[in-house]
Amino acid sequence: MSFISSILRLLGTACACGLIAAHSGCSSSKNSVDNGTSGGDRPYVTLGTAPVGGAFAPVGNAIASVTNEFKGDNDWRVQAQGTKGSQQNIRMLDKGEIQLGMSNSAISYHAARGIGTWDKKYDIRAVVTLAPNIGLFITKKNSGIKTLADLKDKRVTVGPAGAGFEMFLGPLLTAHGVNYGKGDPDFTPMNETYSAAVQLLGDDNADAAFMGGAVPTPAVTQACTSYDISFIPYDESVRQQLIDEYEFYQAAEIPAKNKDGKPTYKGQEADFPALNVGSMQLITHADVDEELVYQLTKTIWENRKEIAKQHKAANAINEQNAARYTGTEFHPGAIRFYQEIGIWPEESADSEPAEATADAQPAAAAE
Repeated sequence: MSFISSILRLLGTACACGLIAAHSGCSSSKNSVDNGTSGGDRPYVTLGTAPVGGAFAPVGNAIASVTNEFKGDNDWRVQAQGTKGSQQNIRMLDKGEIQLGMSNSAISYHAARGIGTWDKKYDIRAVVTLAPNIGLFITKKNSGIKTLADLKDKRVTVGPAGAGFEMFLGPLLTAHGVNYGKGDPDFTPMNETYSAAVQLLGDDNADAAFMGGAVPTPAVTQACTSYDISFIPYDESVRQQLIDEYEFYQAAEIPAKNKDGKPTYKGQEADFPALNVGSMQLITHADVDEELVYQLTKTIWENRKEIAKQHKAANAINEQNAARYTGTEFHPGAIRFYQEIGIWPEESADSEPAEATADAQPAAAAE
């Protein structure tokens, strides 16, 4: 009887395991094609975005919508999911909770290397390089601040708390002789949104503010319209040093006049040498299926005009920008597609960074 009981017990266990496997989709990898599917081989792709208010959410939503609408023979379901932004997306990719994520390339750069505030190296990969994040510091003309070194002992807004701005502002300010991120900073950092920063400047409760994103950046326009504003210049030798040392920095320029011949910002009289401090990008995990990433990249590229109808930042999905290296290795699936269409730079990681132009490539703030 004990022998028969053992056989029955084994059969019961096998049946139970079979039911569990069938229910779970039999996925063998946390980021395999089957991850998150309701059954069969249909990929269920979740794209992490960011809180409403920035560019990440609408761009991510547009990518999800268009890849579903124009999926062709691909039997996938792509769904955008609101998150806290770059840092959470990277951690969710690492856990296999999402398959795609929006990120700022400076934050991805640090995560891929396990430096800064990251606890380890995250095995993330780039899929598409999107719009630049063109950054500058502004101040009121009567503040007495003429250089970035003058920010010492001042009150400076540095973006929302938890957004990861310190990952690109830290090296930038440190190179200009202003400590930020190591021990006690040389100034008083204030975590505020851009709109709140303008109000603080106007009330003289902040001495300077960092602004980044599209050109024209609405908050910079607001500040220049409301007050007499100066752009704090970068030291040109330091700017070039940063571009040479970090792949996520690229040269950028804010033109004195827009396409209509009017000043880009009220009071601006000359072109301003700025910095792309970290492009918006679409990333994935190294373990995500190569064919899936290839087909997603292909669909995004072939329908980029449809994505741009929903958000202008998608205009940056172009021959000069999509495969641009910003410090994070590209996924093999994306590389294969870019090679097929002839825009993949053979020496991508070692090539000179292209200048980010405000007119050709709409920008997006770090999130």
